[in-house]
Amino acid sequence: MKRIGLLGGMSWESSIEYYRLVNEITRDRMGGLHSADCLLRSVDFAEIELLQREGRWNEAGERLATEARDLVAGGAELLVLCTNTMHKVCDAITAAVDVPFVHIADTTAHAVRAAGLSTVGLLATGYTMEQDFYVGRLRDVHGLEVLVPGEADRRIVHEVIYDELCVGVVDDGSRDQYRRIMRDLADRGAEGILFGCTEIDLLVGPADSPVPVFDTTRLHAERAVELAA
Repeated sequence: MKRIGLLGGMSWESSIEYYRLVNEITRDRMGGLHSADCLLRSVDFAEIELLQREGRWNEAGERLATEARDLVAGGAELLVLCTNTMHKVCDAITAAVDVPFVHIADTTAHAVRAAGLSTVGLLATGYTMEQDFYVGRLRDVHGLEVLVPGEADRRIVHEVIYDELCVGVVDDGSRDQYRRIMRDLADRGAEGILFGCTEIDLLVGPADSPVPVFDTTRLHAERAVELAA
């Protein structure tokens, strides 16, 4: 099995899920006492979040490129960036290393297409919902129509991620809000819902949505193990 490099800490709440998933999936594929050959580099999210908030994306890209090089120096043979939002700087990361980079949007799009769907709703951070690095890739590379919540609901989704899920708070009221927003997206024509932030699966799951959901964290972990096998 190839060594998987996990670049996480954004937030560590979801990085725990990545570590659990890649090991569970490896065990299920290989049986017995097998677990994943992986390295986890967990950064201080407060530093990254400041760069996000201040729009210093080039600096964020340089920082994560350095971390990626360290993972490769430690023997990582493929890279998994354990966050949707920071895929905004994936070009800086891929330019810094010579090992495969498992892109979370591509992985998710392939799952959506395999399910026969073409229109999806997206729940994610405000950066991911409102900027084009993610929605544009789903649209232009994979031909998907992507619906996002209205402005007020985008703010709710974003604030729940940063103010609650990233600090380990799971609130029933926020779950109800997410359920309502997913219903609204389905009513607008979404055939499926993308959990486009790696913390969202801590709050809601398939039973909370009126249409199929695509958990980017699980899909990303599954693809990493598949490529590492």
